[in-house]
Amino acid sequence: MSKEMDMLSGNFLKKMILFTLPVILSSILQLLYNAVDLAVVGQYCGNQSLAAVGSTGALTNLIINLFIGFSIGANVAVAKAIGQQNNQRVEKLVHTSILFSVFAGVFLMIFGILTSHFWLQLMNTPQDCLELATLYLQIYFGGMIFNMVYNFGAAILRSIGETKKPLYFLGIAGLANVGLNFLLVLVFHLDVAGVAIGTIVSQALSSIMIVVSLMRRPGILHLSLSKLKIHWNCLKEIVLIGLPAGIQGALFSISNVFVQSAVNSFESSTIVAGNTAASNIEGFVYAAMNAFYQACITFTSQNFGARKLKNCKKILLYALLCVTVTGLSLGLFAYGLGNFLLRIYTPDPEAIHIGMIRMSIICTVYFLCGIMDVFVGSLRGLGYSIVPMIVSIMGACVFRLVWIYTAFQMNHTLEMLYISYPISWAVTAVIHLISLIFVYRKIKEKQTLVNS
Repeated sequence: MSKEMDMLSGNFLKKMILFTLPVILSSILQLLYNAVDLAVVGQYCGNQSLAAVGSTGALTNLIINLFIGFSIGANVAVAKAIGQQNNQRVEKLVHTSILFSVFAGVFLMIFGILTSHFWLQLMNTPQDCLELATLYLQIYFGGMIFNMVYNFGAAILRSIGETKKPLYFLGIAGLANVGLNFLLVLVFHLDVAGVAIGTIVSQALSSIMIVVSLMRRPGILHLSLSKLKIHWNCLKEIVLIGLPAGIQGALFSISNVFVQSAVNSFESSTIVAGNTAASNIEGFVYAAMNAFYQACITFTSQNFGARKLKNCKKILLYALLCVTVTGLSLGLFAYGLGNFLLRIYTPDPEAIHIGMIRMSIICTVYFLCGIMDVFVGSLRGLGYSIVPMIVSIMGACVFRLVWIYTAFQMNHTLEMLYISYPISWAVTAVIHLISLIFVYRKIKEKQTLVNS
């Protein structure tokens, strides 16, 4: 227990930064899996292969995010139980979470392999890269069990402030991924299949390391394979928190699938390639901001479990400050180096131009997305997961769909398509803030009644 972070007292700003730095680096390393895939195929296989890998991103996020939401549920449930000092429940939550992740991975593997071609056709994926995209996606889903196990294991470790070990594991796996990509593409000429195989082998390596770490860990987070069991009351808590989070993530991805389909409607692999490269660069900025969402949700969960509501407010303010500074500085930095960064993915000047159009609109105001996410993290940490789901569905997802079928249809340009992102972030963030004010009032009223 001596290595666990005290999230209930002390300098919260300092502790949140210490918590987030390894999370940021871990997220960046995860993104590097896909970034290396894109860079290798873009430089050595051409625009069709780059478009093939890139066109799968929105779809994989759609399917995976639903189940990643459950890992958020596991994180909140474990952190809350730790704040309540309920060690027996923590143990049950750990074993339930890991076993559930295995079931989720198997389901996604079968579902993804069988339906990849259908979904890519439905998204209007350009015909010149459809078969390559299908091949990449089927191989990628073949290793989905490793993706699920790693994410649930990392969520469990985050609940006690342990964010360094997942970083180390991803560092090792990331190096393996880079080596395998070059070997399988340049030496064995496997094109998109090579980068997909490299990714799932690397994910397998990281998932094995995190499971071994939990098995060797003493104390309440110790994982024993003989104790793997679905405790239904624990699964219920994970689902009640995680399902709305997963639905929200999936619906965000649905809106992105429609955006990707709108990009595909230009029927140009060059436009798809430029959009893909810019989107991948933005992912690194988002990863840095999302780390403060994870810090907010974990710190808030522990303090809410320990009935320290004033601390929850401090945590929210610090998270908002950090995410704004991070998003604004990194977003402007990425846009400023846009031409250089895009050349890493593709040498095509036209594709680079397309990428800069997207980055000029999204990167410069990306901090709005971070603010929106931090409000969601605070609400979830307080045990309210359905409220932010509904708000996000209406404020971002539905808004984007309406925008695509109205404003974008009237002005069929990339600029009109991309502007829907910052508008939806701003609107949704304001509604989340209003929701949070009402939630705090409701919690204080309950506490007043209990104390009286």
